Amino acid sequence: MEENAPHVLIVDDDTRIRDLLGSYLRRNGFRVSTAGSAAEARARMRALAFDALVLDIMMPGEDGLSLTRSLRAIRSDVPILLLSALGEAPDRIAGLAAGSDDYMAKPFEPEELLLRLRALLRRRPEIPAAGNGEKVCFGPYVLDTATGELREEERLVRLTGRERELLRLLAQQAGEPVSRETLLAPAGGGSPRSVDVEIARLRRKLEADPARPAFIRTVRGRGYMLAATPCQGAEQP
Repeated sequence: MEENAPHVLIVDDDTRIRDLLGSYLRRNGFRVSTAGSAAEARARMRALAFDALVLDIMMPGEDGLSLTRSLRAIRSDVPILLLSALGEAPDRIAGLAAGSDDYMAKPFEPEELLLRLRALLRRRPEIPAAGNGEKVCFGPYVLDTATGELREEERLVRLTGRERELLRLLAQQAGEPVSRETLLAPAGGGSPRSVDVEIARLRRKLEADPARPAFIRTVRGRGYMLAATPCQGAEQP
């Protein structure tokens, strides 16, 4: 499985559907994570950035419509494909009105879902970051802010989707503090203090001495700052 393959989160309280759909999408080139509830999905999204969600509507606790509305309320633009046993026109309208990008009634053909997912990902706009593709440098590292690719000299540094997202957010305001609220994952929920844990993990990957970070610095009372500058001589688009 390629590291850059689209990463999809399947959220459904039916274990059988999660397993079958997950296996099918993996065979067709996707990375897949799963969650059995909206609460579990939020936890997954605080740790990772996903390229798309496949989200069941009828779940115990918080339902899929509520989760969709909350994601759109915080301006998350992750594509959402809703699944439901309710397939009448009013149900589809309610799903689309909540902010989903597509809606499929159960039972569904996995191949059709695959094609719809691919269509959603093709339509997803590119997210501008730090000068629309600018490369920034800090220490031995070069970060491509368009792709989130990080290299240490010629070596590709393996990052999770969430780690790439954090670095890109910091790089957008390199040299300036970024608040914890801004750095929260698009999933919302949780506490800004969860960002401290994520930053600590990232420092352990990048800093020679994580206790005395040279690159990802704490700005007391204001958040975190990436000590980086545009790479001299880097090709710009």
